[in-house]
Amino acid sequence: MSTPTPRYDSVQVGDELPPLQLPAVNRTLLALFAGASGDHNPIHIDIDVARRAGMPDVFAQGMLGMAWLARLLTAWAPQSQLRRFDARFQGITHLGHAMRCTGHVVEKTELHGEPCIRVEVRSTNQHGETKIAGEALVALP
Repeated sequence: MSTPTPRYDSVQVGDELPPLQLPAVNRTLLALFAGASGDHNPIHIDIDVARRAGMPDVFAQGMLGMAWLARLLTAWAPQSQLRRFDARFQGITHLGHAMRCTGHVVEKTELHGEPCIRVEVRSTNQHGETKIAGEALVALP
């Protein structure tokens, strides 16, 4: 059963989106995302390449982290309501990181006459380190 789309009038600045807790990143996940996304950069799936680049091991693709934040948003409101989504990559998501994606409403506004909610989003690992921070503009009925 899906959650009903939030309504503009019922959303308040400060409201929290239901968080998304993910299992620890592993090699299988990175290989599967490489296939699904077409991002076959070997630094994400080949330990030898990662080590030659000065990394201790392979690490998650940045777009995988952004996809998790998009999942957070689209669990709250339908994808068709997303008007803008921006992200700033602030750290590397390593193997073993169990990511938590959170978001909260920071503004009620409008875009071209359409009522919208501005949401700040963030992904952090189990140590509280931010890996991606961003914001989205979501149109709500």
